[in-house]
Amino acid sequence: MSGLAVRAAASVRSPRGRAPEGVPAALDYFRDLLTPFGEKPDEELLSRGPHVHHRDLVDLLVADEGVGGSRPELAIVAHALPDVVPFTAVAPHLTEQLGGRAVNFAIGQQGLAAPFTALRIASAYHRSGRAAEVVIAVLEQTTLPTTFPLPLPRETSLTDSAAALVLGASTGEGLGFVRAHAAGSAAAALGRELGEDGTLLVLGPWVTEDVPDHRAVHRVAPGSYCTSLWLELADHWQEWQRDHRRIVLCDTDPRSGRSHVALFAATDG
Repeated sequence: MSGLAVRAAASVRSPRGRAPEGVPAALDYFRDLLTPFGEKPDEELLSRGPHVHHRDLVDLLVADEGVGGSRPELAIVAHALPDVVPFTAVAPHLTEQLGGRAVNFAIGQQGLAAPFTALRIASAYHRSGRAAEVVIAVLEQTTLPTTFPLPLPRETSLTDSAAALVLGASTGEGLGFVRAHAAGSAAAALGRELGEDGTLLVLGPWVTEDVPDHRAVHRVAPGSYCTSLWLELADHWQEWQRDHRRIVLCDTDPRSGRSHVALFAATDG
């Protein structure tokens, strides 16, 4: 069976938020969650956020014709920061919007590794014959009740954002997913990926160390934690596919220090 290739993609940046709702109940939950760690929720911090829920981001992604018209057998939601309100199951909501037949789940608590994990899972499902089409939605909202243990939004002025990839069996010229892996540094993670001509290196905003010299490099501007690479891929995949044979995405999680790489390559059918 052929591998997965990008069929469509969509991105969302800084959507309009909503008025805070359910804050007292959420505060009770967060208070119980944080007290064992010697922390307490910050009501002012929670109230002044944009309040863009994960469901809002999913609805905006599905409004894109390419994403909304897909009918996947597998739908994965990946996120590094939690939703505005607890007790929400967003992967089933995504599935409901896309035909209702997909196996669905979310990947969280992995930092910016979550989308890379989603790609590996999607590839395994496809190779096993369980998913001819997959949708991966990478979500990031920035309204949080505390900066513990996730200080990133306050420190880096993150914005609410989301990206979606529709992946299906390669049937002709396209951009196919090859592999994803991680290492203790960006240089180590990139070691085997930059030896071929026609390769574009896309570096996320958290790669601050020196990396191997490379001719074609695209650096992603700051403003997101786990969505940065995927926003750029969603916006530029067709252009990059025309101009390069291979696309290498790389970012380093600022909390764990581990670097993650995903390789996409042109397919010929």
